[in-house]
Amino acid sequence: MFDPAQLRTFLTVAQTLSFTQAAQRLGVRQSTVSQQVRKLEGQAGRQLFVRDTHSVQLTEDGEAMLGFARTILAANERAATWFAGTRLHGRLRFGASEDFVLTRLPEILDAFRRDHPDVEVELTVELSETLHELLAAGRLDLVLAKRHPEEPRGPGGLREELVWRDKLVWIGSARLRIDPHRPLPLVLFPAPGVTRARALEVLERHGRPWRVACTSRSLNGLIAAARAGLGVMAHTRGMIPPGLLGVPARAGLPDLGGIDIVLLHGARAGSARGPADALAEAILAGGDRLQGAPRPGPALG
Repeated sequence: MFDPAQLRTFLTVAQTLSFTQAAQRLGVRQSTVSQQVRKLEGQAGRQLFVRDTHSVQLTEDGEAMLGFARTILAANERAATWFAGTRLHGRLRFGASEDFVLTRLPEILDAFRRDHPDVEVELTVELSETLHELLAAGRLDLVLAKRHPEEPRGPGGLREELVWRDKLVWIGSARLRIDPHRPLPLVLFPAPGVTRARALEVLERHGRPWRVACTSRSLNGLIAAARAGLGVMAHTRGMIPPGLLGVPARAGLPDLGGIDIVLLHGARAGSARGPADALAEAILAGGDRLQGAPRPGPALG
């Protein structure tokens, strides 16, 4: 039988792709994380990670272990809740950016609702920066959003948990052709969108002319515009929508850098703290389900 503590450590490393980040999130030493992963690999009889001084990647067996680990930990949590004889209750004000609503987050929320039927979940879908503001103002209890890796952790004294670290990439329609001699057409969220700010800052820093081809607060609206070939958009690599492809390096667009997917807990959660912690744990356990396989972009030019 696999040790739940080792499985939880494995999931944390898999989500952060960093033993150092996993140790920070779990509040233990890096040597402890490495030891638990080695024990799990020994029990499984398979190598779960390929790691060197620069990177950590899941092996094929590691990818398979993700599903087993999620199932085992979820079953343990349900059993513990059942036999503890306590049920969470109250209202949980949860905020998420639209990127996640279009992934498998609804499945995680549905499982949470079934496990905790006495918790009333109030979902707010907004831009990441707007969610940060609502949380700081005490109008949300828990937020799943994007932020720049270089920003201070937990602004305003808010508790923060890293779900996973990803990259921002340029994406667009396979039919779109990028003319290096004309301003780059952009499909953007309005201000204060995180991806908008990063895209414009990077283009300005590299001296690349640009123009706004479409602005929408709705991710579905942006996806429709990008599929129609109106322009390119900056998007999280792990959540590229169907019908869109990554722009290849030969197009000459500047690198957009990394992005963190984080959970932020409200400072004044009060009676919602228990439900917020429970949902955060469910999201952290299933964080890899929010990501899709990165899609290459050979068709754009």
